[in-house]
Amino acid sequence: MLDHVSITVSTLPAVVGFYDAIMAALGHPCVRRDDDALGYGIRNDATDDSHTYISVLATGNDIEASSRHWCFRARNRAAVDMFHAAGLAHGGINDGAPGIRKAYHPEYYAAFLRDPDGNRIEAVCHKAI
Repeated sequence: MLDHVSITVSTLPAVVGFYDAIMAALGHPCVRRDDDALGYGIRNDATDDSHTYISVLATGNDIEASSRHWCFRARNRAAVDMFHAAGLAHGGINDGAPGIRKAYHPEYYAAFLRDPDGNRIEAVCHKAI
């Protein structure tokens, strides 16, 4: 559902390992790496608009991130599990272990993390697997 998202952080060095790990777990390659920005995924073009592109941008400002929420599609439940483990191993904080969230629908399998700047990051698989 997402076309692109920009996530702002105070500094890239504090979050680069976290985002590299969770995006790799979800199968999204890092395609941009600059001093003030990271980019993951594939940009859309006129012949194929089925992708999502994620930018992680350093702002250098104090950021109130506690109410921000970013959810990424996972290809299967194993990818949700890998996302959660990778995030925890790279500075993320558990905000909801992998599992079914029946309040959303019977097959909603998700995990939640806080990145090192406090953004709430989710991965979800909607498939009945």
